[in-house]
Amino acid sequence: MSDKKRLILNLFEMNCVSHITHGLWRLPDNNRERFNDIEYWTELAQLLEEGGFDAVFLADVIGTYDVFRGSAATAIRQGLQIPNNDPASVVPAMAAVTKHLGFGITFSTTYEPPFAWARRLSTLDHLTKGRVGWNIVTSYLPNAARNFGHDGEVEHDNRFERADEYLDVLYKLWEGSWDEDAIVADRDGNRFADPAKIRPIHHEGEYFKVEGPHLPSPSRQRTPVLFTATASAAGTKFAGKHAEVVFTGGPTAEALQKTIAGIRAAAVAAGRRADDVRFITIAGVVVAPTEAEAKEKFARYQELASADGYLAHASLPWDPTAFPPDTKVGDVATGLEGRLSRFRVIDPEQTVGELLEGFGDLGRQPLLAVGDPEQVADEIERWLDEVGIDGINLLQYHSHDTARDFIDLVVPVLRDRGRLRREYDERETLRDRIFGDGDRLPDRHFGTRYRGGAHLPVSGITDPSDSKDTH
Repeated sequence: MSDKKRLILNLFEMNCVSHITHGLWRLPDNNRERFNDIEYWTELAQLLEEGGFDAVFLADVIGTYDVFRGSAATAIRQGLQIPNNDPASVVPAMAAVTKHLGFGITFSTTYEPPFAWARRLSTLDHLTKGRVGWNIVTSYLPNAARNFGHDGEVEHDNRFERADEYLDVLYKLWEGSWDEDAIVADRDGNRFADPAKIRPIHHEGEYFKVEGPHLPSPSRQRTPVLFTATASAAGTKFAGKHAEVVFTGGPTAEALQKTIAGIRAAAVAAGRRADDVRFITIAGVVVAPTEAEAKEKFARYQELASADGYLAHASLPWDPTAFPPDTKVGDVATGLEGRLSRFRVIDPEQTVGELLEGFGDLGRQPLLAVGDPEQVADEIERWLDEVGIDGINLLQYHSHDTARDFIDLVVPVLRDRGRLRREYDERETLRDRIFGDGDRLPDRHFGTRYRGGAHLPVSGITDPSDSKDTH
């Protein structure tokens, strides 16, 4: 009998009150409003590590949701990702109280320069001893563009072109700027590092000009684990070239399978293997000792779910709540036919009431498991084996009860079924945990083309003190 596919288990988090379960921050004993407190993050990290989670996946946005109703007021009233703090800043606190938990940090390539981000990620990889991953995004909010000096949103495919060059700069810094043995730590000779084994990158491209060298020395992973979150055509090509783990979804399991197949094909076209990419999707899990108790809990969640929050999150350019429920969508919202919003497909033949039914309905989550531990484990296994995912980002309805319930009730079942490990490997990095093939990018990944200074214009930094006086 072949080994069963092991589940990649992440918790989906964000440094804010209302991430993607809008309205549920009001649940009794929910801790969402404590997100400003360092104890929120240290308690969560320790809980996840005790439960054997692979990582906490930290989402982020750099603007407000201000399209719906023409203002950010709805998002602000709902606490919808505002207030919102930097996700990377909480990683050192969580790393300090854990030894194994990984961290997936969302950061956009569109508005901030690559040199500073490369330095911050290398620093975090050092501090965590190789437990860091980066969720590469290109930002989609119009307010994000205006926050960084643009009049409007950068065009979608152009954002991916910029991201491709951004990654090229980072690979040069992470993989090529320092040789592995550049640090010599020669106390007697007063020589800490060898200039000949450290090189500038002298990158000059369409979007970026970076001299280098990289300021940090090589970290455990050099390049952190590379995540992307995508399903678009441009995103698929980008993921095929760069991504190691893709966070993706769709309205149905069949749509997700189509995305997986497309990205695997793109990876092969980029000179990689189809199985070089792992796929994770969001999972809604409400579990209790009995099915009846789980359904009762889910019903309480449904009662507090806020349709307004989901409407604002979808960035709808019109307000369906302003029209009678029997109004045809096509009569009041033109030019949106077939548009896939963040939560629904817009059909002009629908009534406004029919469209609104899906907003705030927690039951529309494609991977949704509400039941006892065995039922939940059955559904997760079905998605692993039949749909073809490799892991989940566990959606939080209640902090920290969602994670605690999963750990107490579902983790033991998945372990008994061979889907989760029973303990961590003491020395593994996040990449080695996911792929079991070492700490570094595999040689067939594009980013490794700069290793040892290959494809860079200089071999090392000239040291004038090495020249000899011949007179």
